[in-house]
Amino acid sequence: MNNGKITLSQLEQYLSKAAWILKGPVDAADFKVYIFPLLFFKRISDVYDDEYKQALEESGGDVEYASLPEFHRFIIPENCHWNDVRQVTKNVGQALQYAFREVEKANQKFLYGIFGDAQWTNKDRLSDELLINLIEHFSQYYLANGHIEPDILGQAYEYLIKHFADLTNKKAGEFYTPRSVVNLMGRIIDAKPGESIYDPACGTGGMLLECINHLKEKKQDYRTLKIFGQEKNLTTSTIARMNMFLHGVEDFTIVRDDTLRNPAFFNGDNLATFDCVIANPPFSLEKWGATQWEKDPYGRNIAGVPPDSNGDLAWVQHMVKSMEYPSGRVAVVLPHGALFRKGKEGKIREQLLKMDIVEAVIGLGPNIFYGTQLAACILVFRALKKKDKKGKILFINASDQVREGRAQNFLEKEHIERIYGWYRGYEDVQDHVKLVTLSDVEANDFNLNIPLYVEKKIEDNLPSVKEALNDLKSAFNEAVKAEDKMKEQLKEFGLLK
Repeated sequence: MNNGKITLSQLEQYLSKAAWILKGPVDAADFKVYIFPLLFFKRISDVYDDEYKQALEESGGDVEYASLPEFHRFIIPENCHWNDVRQVTKNVGQALQYAFREVEKANQKFLYGIFGDAQWTNKDRLSDELLINLIEHFSQYYLANGHIEPDILGQAYEYLIKHFADLTNKKAGEFYTPRSVVNLMGRIIDAKPGESIYDPACGTGGMLLECINHLKEKKQDYRTLKIFGQEKNLTTSTIARMNMFLHGVEDFTIVRDDTLRNPAFFNGDNLATFDCVIANPPFSLEKWGATQWEKDPYGRNIAGVPPDSNGDLAWVQHMVKSMEYPSGRVAVVLPHGALFRKGKEGKIREQLLKMDIVEAVIGLGPNIFYGTQLAACILVFRALKKKDKKGKILFINASDQVREGRAQNFLEKEHIERIYGWYRGYEDVQDHVKLVTLSDVEANDFNLNIPLYVEKKIEDNLPSVKEALNDLKSAFNEAVKAEDKMKEQLKEFGLLK
């Protein structure tokens, strides 16, 4: 313990052990479906107890007073507290499911659907014995504010998300972006106090939280940020909401729905716009809704309709359309193919480039992301470029900025610093960075493939013909000497006359 508080290391071990308890009956890919709701339930129950105790002291022991809703962040209905469920020994899953639904009903504005739709009553997967072990394990620590800092709880939650990503590598790309990439994008987007942040494919909320952390590190007021996210997957969207609460973030809106088909945020009849738009959408999404896009009621087909077999540039257009003018900027992760594929995508790219909103193209190294060994890139857009950046695009080849691992490569802190330094510098760097005019890009048929612009200098270390002949002559003479020496030794042993 640290001053009576739970340390990050203790919390990480505590959460890992919870996953270990589930191992066997439950697939690793489903661990998060059960562990995150339990952690959140334990946290809000403990916070409720702390609030109740404080109100009881203030009122001189008035139980009715201490139970008033205004003294509690979240309401815990009667018989629906963690300790109530802990007393149950038969049909434990049913008791948990009942408590979850009642807590959601009592806090509809903030917690509607937050516990997800896991089948807690499936005894083939979750026996009473297993659930009792899991509940007893979670009961070890008191997770109220006096015993654990929200930042520590949030960090442990992030650790758990990464832990599950490591266990389920292939599927992890659907909900988890490596924190190094998120950190780089957060620095590029550079959120300011009071701004609005939007992630249309928010996963577990990592990019939104990075914008908050960005202000925390700069000792600026992160509480003034307005946070918005949308996520199609039910489990992932609920984890994102829990993630926000467990990080101490209260002013946010995360909606579960299909962003390309049903965007969630509007200003009147128009699509809402935001200062910062940041995302790692699903790569090369098929059947994303091209037919509907042709007559998109929100006007997002500003540069055309991508093929139904690949939604990369649909995400880009949605994000561009969601930029506030003139402050808006976008940072989006894409597969490299989005930079050079022809046909419909080529025409969309051309239109976007002619709008002069593309600020930078950053190529990352291979095998950094979960579920794919392919290299990805970051595209940066600005609703209104600065005067000295108009008509120009910065190309960065950071493919060698990785630490190679056995199963996966990693962007380390020094790589992030270097790439961000190149982005900020906005000038040529041999082998890595090239500032290119729009006319140069037009000459390449609006192809953004990075090697077209950032040429690596090839070191010519080959010897001249004269040097090569001298080396060959020396080698021949050495070979003759060696042969003569061998003959002499053979003669000494009588093996050669």
